[in-house]
Amino acid sequence: MIAEELQKSLGYQFKNEKLITEALTHRSYSKDFNNERLEFLGDAVMDLIVGEYLFFLFPEAEEGFLSKLRAALVNEESFTKLAKKLDLGKYLKLSNAEENNGGREKPSIISSAFEALIGALYLEAGFDKTKEIALNLLKKVYPEINPDELLKDYKTNLQEITQAYFGEVPEYRVINTTGPDHKKQFEIAVYIQGKKYASAKGKSKKVAQQEGAKKTIEILKKELNLK
Repeated sequence: MIAEELQKSLGYQFKNEKLITEALTHRSYSKDFNNERLEFLGDAVMDLIVGEYLFFLFPEAEEGFLSKLRAALVNEESFTKLAKKLDLGKYLKLSNAEENNGGREKPSIISSAFEALIGALYLEAGFDKTKEIALNLLKKVYPEINPDELLKDYKTNLQEITQAYFGEVPEYRVINTTGPDHKKQFEIAVYIQGKKYASAKGKSKKVAQQEGAKKTIEILKKELNLK
């Protein structure tokens, strides 16, 4: 059985082994047979699963709040956590170059593989089974959905720190853009007084900026001895 331990962790055994093989195959391994199409599908499926979950979890919440909360859970950082819970990187098919470049631990690769796996599950097992598996995993990684924590505005926090200690606001620069039009990924670098502190990737500039700000705050806490 292909990726037997992974399928046991999911609680589901694929009947179509070609489908799970496709989900675990990175573009670097094969340009003609890889997980990019399944990744596209899985992203949409997770959007719906998490959206429905939050809809019933917060029955009084407004649309804007739910959208922000879903965005905090349906992104590279969150999917990377879910992928690591499954030890997904261990099962991926990568080129030798990508393997040697730490591809099995790269958030962009393992989060995309998680989306592809969800897409494969949806095609074979249907929505209800996929939802059951995805939510079981989500609840293990996020046993409590804490809006205050998930919606924390790191950019505002960082700006307050830099204004207090440096007398200026941080600068966010787009240093790279990758992916097809339907699934762009932005890499943002955070600069303070011309010095680069951190970089981060995201499906939108806002997501990447928030993650970059979060990383920069952690660095400044050590440099400035902040609590």
